[in-house]
Amino acid sequence: TNSLTMIWKLFKHLSEDQQRYEKQLIFEHPTFVKLCQQLLRDARRMTRGDLVFSLHAVVNLGVPQNTLLVQTLVRVCQEKLNQLDNRCISVLATTLAGLDKDKNVSALQAGLQLLVEQRIPSIRDIFILQNLMKCLGKDVPVFLKKKLEMAVLKEIDHLTFPNALRMFLALVAMNYCSIPILNACSKKIQENVHDVSFRHLILILEACYSLQYRNVKLFSAVADYVNSTACLWDKRQIMLFLSAFETLGFQPSELMDVFAEKVTEDPEFLNLKNLLIVLRVYSRLNYIPRGQKHLFFETLHNCLNEYLPQISNTELLKAVYSLCMLGYLPRRALDELLQKDSRDELLLSDDLYKEQKEVMIRAVKACMELDSPSFTKPAFVLTENSSSLVSLNLRKAQEALIELLGDENMFQQNVQLPYKYHIDFEIRMDSDRRKVLPVSATDDHTDSSVQRLAFLFVPLSAFCVGTTHPQGKLAMKKRHLNKLGYHVILVLNRKFQEMTNEDAVEFLRGKIYSENAFPFSEVTVQDSN
Repeated sequence: TNSLTMIWKLFKHLSEDQQRYEKQLIFEHPTFVKLCQQLLRDARRMTRGDLVFSLHAVVNLGVPQNTLLVQTLVRVCQEKLNQLDNRCISVLATTLAGLDKDKNVSALQAGLQLLVEQRIPSIRDIFILQNLMKCLGKDVPVFLKKKLEMAVLKEIDHLTFPNALRMFLALVAMNYCSIPILNACSKKIQENVHDVSFRHLILILEACYSLQYRNVKLFSAVADYVNSTACLWDKRQIMLFLSAFETLGFQPSELMDVFAEKVTEDPEFLNLKNLLIVLRVYSRLNYIPRGQKHLFFETLHNCLNEYLPQISNTELLKAVYSLCMLGYLPRRALDELLQKDSRDELLLSDDLYKEQKEVMIRAVKACMELDSPSFTKPAFVLTENSSSLVSLNLRKAQEALIELLGDENMFQQNVQLPYKYHIDFEIRMDSDRRKVLPVSATDDHTDSSVQRLAFLFVPLSAFCVGTTHPQGKLAMKKRHLNKLGYHVILVLNRKFQEMTNEDAVEFLRGKIYSENAFPFSEVTVQDSN
């Protein structure tokens, strides 16, 4: 056992190429063959520790799973399972995680799962607990995940910084979002963020995405650290941080300003792949760099023009859509995209993203009209009610409006506008925003003194995490509704649903009769955790 373990310890620190070469030498060495033969003979007489560590070393050295040696060691582990202490259980779980499922392995895993369930109350070592969580994986029953969670929480005061990093990954492996454990881990990471490597920071952000865990303080700590040490990171690393934040819906504005400056200073870094990532990040997070808007857009536009001869139609659509979402119209790329051949190829394809492409092309065309400098606000916007029924999550708003305004004829619901835009509720008022006008009285009204209010009840996910700063799609819709002559009022639907009926009526009263239609954007939405 000592010999095999030492071989494995030396072996695992070699490079991939060295490992391939050394593995061949090890397997061809006559002493290794004798060592394996002796292990096979003595397997049933070995102590529990020697048995488990021998199996661990043999498997990690690459001895095939279907050999008599590995299968014998697995069967003996099954026979001696109840004799294993907690440390041996942890090592065995790690070993089994690296094996394919066969009859013997599945039987041993099932037995190990039952044993872990019995032993959890006696395990006090947080390292062993997180290793079991990682190795048992996502297929573990929910009740066992909860037992492991409670065992970790009992020892959470002994959580160290290295354990906090590993615990994130263990929860991902188990596909289990434990908010108390994640909060404790996040606190440790925030305190020691300067000691976390690039790779681990990215893994932590990816883990947050996998677990749907949103912690503004953690995200801000990582963003502030990267921003304060920006000179130590290369542009690709910062871009990967921004891409990870984008998937989380978190907007690190200062870091995005710093990165934009680096891009404008050295655009050579932007190959096509990097360009598409940058466009996606800034458009989805709806961020225009402070003080360098024109230069930043021009830099990205020029880079895109350089790739036009070689870019695919799908990539071109994504790039143009991102720039249009930010309110910038890349003329040459637009001409290329909307050529009949390119458009037909995108729309006639039978891939899974056909519907998404149609939505993007429709949005691009809307931007070309509404964001054009020559566009003027129409005196009259043709609207239609798509349905008199409202969805369940808007029923409360409908009832509050009826109570407030006295009549369903004082507002429209489910309003369909040109460019496929949809409004939850529309209210028309006089120029002083003091009196609500009946819908029928203003249907054919082209008088500019009529004020149109558009209520949009939106989910928390439509905003950047921790704020009411709208993400790209919502920001584009809001901008275009403004161009069509609407005062847009964004209401966080979940917050509205939590109000009492009386509070909901007063909330809408304040929105309708306020001179400023946008006070809600000043309210900070608390972290969902």
